[in-house]
Amino acid sequence: MDQAPEIRPLPGAVQRLAPGLRVVLAPNPSPMTFHGTNSYILGEGEVAVIDPGPAEPRHLRALRDALAPGERISHIFVTHSHLDHSPLARPLAAATGAPVLAFGHAMAGRSAAMERLAASGTIAGGEGVDTGFTPDETLADGTEIAGKGWMLRALHTPGHMGNHLSFLWDDAVFAGDQVMGWSTSIVSPPDGDMGAYMASLDRLAARRPRRLYAGHGDPVGDPVGRIADLVAHRRAREAAILAALTDGPADAMSLARAIYQDTPAPLLPAAARNVLAHLIDLMNRNRAFCEGIPAAGSRFRRL
Repeated sequence: MDQAPEIRPLPGAVQRLAPGLRVVLAPNPSPMTFHGTNSYILGEGEVAVIDPGPAEPRHLRALRDALAPGERISHIFVTHSHLDHSPLARPLAAATGAPVLAFGHAMAGRSAAMERLAASGTIAGGEGVDTGFTPDETLADGTEIAGKGWMLRALHTPGHMGNHLSFLWDDAVFAGDQVMGWSTSIVSPPDGDMGAYMASLDRLAARRPRRLYAGHGDPVGDPVGRIADLVAHRRAREAAILAALTDGPADAMSLARAIYQDTPAPLLPAAARNVLAHLIDLMNRNRAFCEGIPAAGSRFRRL
């Protein structure tokens, strides 16, 4: 396994990661985004941008300044429509004339179960969603898009969000927020779906990529190993939730406090959303139950 390069935490600076691949870090560091969003520039001459990032004028200038003389942006790809990934797509398209390509609008790709939960209005969620996002062109699972000297294949990888795409590039993959090296991903219903997330991890692992470029943090040099770690982590969380439910019914927040004991208090609400996603998945698999339609404060019991 070769050593993956590190992305310097210098917002606005262009960094070459591999032949034909550059990255520009957006100026939006936070506990959820690490050093910021990675906006990738693929190709030479006529290039693609993958995940233009937040609606930040400085980042728009940085992306345009990263181009060599005579280069132009021909495609703008969005892995998913969270506010740290998609809002700059429209200003960048207006400035360059390039189309925006993604799986679909902000609510696209949800399972029928998540659509029912969203319609119920009981589940809350919606954190960080770019609700007005709509691409110029939609990409179905398996669609191949060729540019000058590059080709991407779109894979629908819902879980972190229903409209989440990953993009295969040779033996590498641009994985958005589905897989990251520095952290696990938040899965917040109804936009997030734990069952779909686990299935998408398996699907990515089956492709056996040799390099993974994440939406935040450094490239991952052993993607299959990292995915295996994430699967094991989620299974351990699931086991901890089921063990806690043997003591009696509980809601997501009380379970999060019991299970995420090393998590800082400001991040516990996000942890509780992950727990809720696990509980809904367990309910769908007949391993847990709550009365009525699941809600953010529902008490679940083990079956």
